Amino acid sequence: MCLLCFLLGLGLPLAVSANDAQLNQLLDRYWEDFLKIDPIQATYVGDSRYHHLLPNPLDPEHRQRQRVFYRESLEALRPLEGSDLSREGQLSLELLKWECDTKLKQLDFDTHLLPLNQFNSFHLTIGQFASGQGAQPFKTVTDYERWLQRLDRFLPWCFGAQQAMREGIRKGITLPKSLTRKVIPQIEGLSKGPIHEHLFYQPVHRLPDSVSPDEKRRLTHVYSEIVERRVIPAFQSLLQFLRDEYLPACRDNSGILALPQGREFYRHQIKIYTTTELNPDEIFELGHREIRRLTDEMEKVQTQLNFPGNLRAFFAHVRTSPQLTPFSDPRQVIGHFNRIHQRMRPQVERLFRLRPKTAFEVRRTEAFREASSSAEYQPGSLDGTRPGIFYVPIPSVRDYNIVSDEDLFLHEAIPGHHYQISLQQENTKLPAFRRPLWYSAYGEGWALYCESLGKELGLYQDPYQYFGMLSAEMHRAIRLVVDVGLHQKGWTREQAIQFSLDHEAEPESSIVSEIERYMAWPGQALSYKIGQLKILELRKLAETRLGSRFEIKDFHDKILESGCLPLTILEKKIRTWIDGLNQ
Repeated sequence: MCLLCFLLGLGLPLAVSANDAQLNQLLDRYWEDFLKIDPIQATYVGDSRYHHLLPNPLDPEHRQRQRVFYRESLEALRPLEGSDLSREGQLSLELLKWECDTKLKQLDFDTHLLPLNQFNSFHLTIGQFASGQGAQPFKTVTDYERWLQRLDRFLPWCFGAQQAMREGIRKGITLPKSLTRKVIPQIEGLSKGPIHEHLFYQPVHRLPDSVSPDEKRRLTHVYSEIVERRVIPAFQSLLQFLRDEYLPACRDNSGILALPQGREFYRHQIKIYTTTELNPDEIFELGHREIRRLTDEMEKVQTQLNFPGNLRAFFAHVRTSPQLTPFSDPRQVIGHFNRIHQRMRPQVERLFRLRPKTAFEVRRTEAFREASSSAEYQPGSLDGTRPGIFYVPIPSVRDYNIVSDEDLFLHEAIPGHHYQISLQQENTKLPAFRRPLWYSAYGEGWALYCESLGKELGLYQDPYQYFGMLSAEMHRAIRLVVDVGLHQKGWTREQAIQFSLDHEAEPESSIVSEIERYMAWPGQALSYKIGQLKILELRKLAETRLGSRFEIKDFHDKILESGCLPLTILEKKIRTWIDGLNQ
């Protein structure tokens, strides 16, 4: 249901004016121009017009083009601010203004001088595309040709990244040494043959039957040549630079506070990822309060299981218990998640009226990025032809621990990211730019809220799985402390790792990967708990004020129906809905 339908349902008057038509034209033009500037996003949403394009994010001309685009978009909005727009139009205007303002501010920082990291870097996105298993389609000869055009635009980036990092060295803007050490094996894996095993050659192994034998021979030859003569040499050059020149120059500290503009940049990241005006100290204290609350709950489960000793001893037990590491084949892990899906599926209809049409799959994370990845969800295409995918890294299957898997499925898959993102993408009543729009505090906050629905969905019947949910929530509470600790209070990587080990049951290898993720992606880890707590606060408010009229399906509809929103706008919407029902 769109916001317009929501307001009609309340019987509220709508001031629909001629300005809405002007705004809608502006929004359509913005979206069309945005896809030309960011054709990667076009590929993700399933728009085939730009599969061959790939602007270089390191190119000063491209960055200037972005600045002009966002400034001109803001300028076009100004005549409509304060005009007699419908409420739906006003919401879209506020969202587009937020988008342009925050992206313009981001361009004030020298993020292009840090083009590589081990978690969310350009080479990883292109690697997923190149594998033939990502968003880039490989179904026709034209698809194969378009990828070669895009690849031709990517390879100069490998050399441009070296120039950017050299400038970063001169300006004192480098990765921490520990992160560069994680990037090097990724690049090393792409810098060598055999050709037929190379990641960028893999689409050749999946040439469709519809491709003629002559075309198969031609494409096989072309892909072999480009991998051998251009791709591997480009990554060999980048690898040598990282090892010989960049790593020795990298910084020893862990957070961005030590970088030029580090404090200002972190404040901006907090605004982007929480959609609030919270300051670092407030977030730090909130994290400590949540840790204390969750510790009490975890100790209750420990008592229920009659485990002797303190909570840290129970953490060690959970990390190493053979009953929680039962698998010997990665396929067993994927089957395990599919069985979780089957168990909870009958209960979904009790809680949700809105359910997506987009298909859903569980897949193992690709080998080239598995060692540094955590579980994640990749949305399907806007037209529904590509399914939503829940990626599960299984770098060591015998060490794979199931204690949080029910919780993880609720977060990454159903009813978490897959429901929220798919419903938003499928909602054709939203302006085009809003259908793939993402605010981490809302999206990750919703997914973390969904973890709390396990018992209502027939899960968490095993105390270990309930403890896994508490542990996962503790993990997000810890993030509030360690992210601020790293980037605002001067914590070292080792301090952050130890703090996590002291307060949660995650294995040390996973904690190390997580801490290094926060180091590479300042502020993003804050969004989960901030968003979850806001949604829980709004649910409690609705339950209290509506009493016997509260219906969980209605509440979930109201949270989901308008797509991603900054938390301040979401709260205003829910309070308006409650007030309308109480009239």
